[in-house]
Amino acid sequence: MTGVRDVPASRTPPRTGGWRDGDPTGDRLFLDLDGPVHLERGGVLPGVRVAYETWGELAPDGGNAVLVEHALTGDSHVTGPAGPGHPTPGWWAPLVGPGAPLDTDRLFVVCANVLGGCQGTTGPSSTAPDGRPWGPRFPEVTVADQVLVEAALADALGVRRWAAVVGGSMGGMRALEWAVALPDRVAGLFFLASGAAVTADQLGTQTTQQAAVRADPVAGLGIARRIAHLTYRSALELDERFGTTVQADGRFAVASYLEHHADKLVRRFDPDSYVVLTEAMNTWDVGRGRGGVAAALARVTARAVVAGVDSDRLYPLALQQQVAEALGVPLQVVSSPYGHDGFLIEADAVGALVRGLLGT
Repeated sequence: MTGVRDVPASRTPPRTGGWRDGDPTGDRLFLDLDGPVHLERGGVLPGVRVAYETWGELAPDGGNAVLVEHALTGDSHVTGPAGPGHPTPGWWAPLVGPGAPLDTDRLFVVCANVLGGCQGTTGPSSTAPDGRPWGPRFPEVTVADQVLVEAALADALGVRRWAAVVGGSMGGMRALEWAVALPDRVAGLFFLASGAAVTADQLGTQTTQQAAVRADPVAGLGIARRIAHLTYRSALELDERFGTTVQADGRFAVASYLEHHADKLVRRFDPDSYVVLTEAMNTWDVGRGRGGVAAALARVTARAVVAGVDSDRLYPLALQQQVAEALGVPLQVVSSPYGHDGFLIEADAVGALVRGLLGT
């Protein structure tokens, strides 16, 4: 059936590290959207639950709201400690809080787990109408689908227009989709370490990760994370940090490092969700159905900051330069030895750009 991934009928959902009903909710809030929800690639969901978190207070006119968009393995927990319901601390904590670039004394900050994710929003680890987890039966979703679900959340929260939509990597895709698809609802756009359409290089690494997960969901998720993490860091950093050092246990230090990150992800993520979300990235093209990328970007009316990381080999600066030129703004370059992950690590530089967008 169109919109549903082709999987063997005997395939059962693997062990999941994702959040499930009955787990501690932590700081999550939930919104249930009545279905059916019709998806771009032909699938249908009978309903959608959105898990989200908020910080600060919404102004009476609703004009101080900022949407933060997480990346592939992120979730709604932008800031806050690890604890029951939250296996890891906030993934962008320096950017959100009193006096921070996203100043919660002035702003109402929102972050939702993405459609197809595994931290409370409807995805493969959620319960399907037959009472079993969706697992590999979960329909295909696109970035456009994810944004339309976020728009329903904005409506429920009373946010007519975001003061800014902020995102890096996969989150940057949704931020850009917001500004193109719903330009009257986005006053400010912060587009970081992402691109306007998927590249062959990204397709190559992402489909290889998917093949690993499909071959063995749990072990494959760890392998997929190792592959992905190599694209997230720079060759310079890995060489300077690990070189060819062999540990006392006989393993290369860099292999041990990658295994550590693989184990961490397996404990907190769902294999089928990983496939669903990387497939959404594989089909990303802001110009699809809009006359191409240039025509799509011409629809943006938001104030925009476009930024990239100079050592990023997954989303190199040329991809952000394309967007910056189309929007008529200068490309802001974050200098970092850490590669793609610099968009998360270089909080001072990124925070300064966010302040510039918001005029604070």
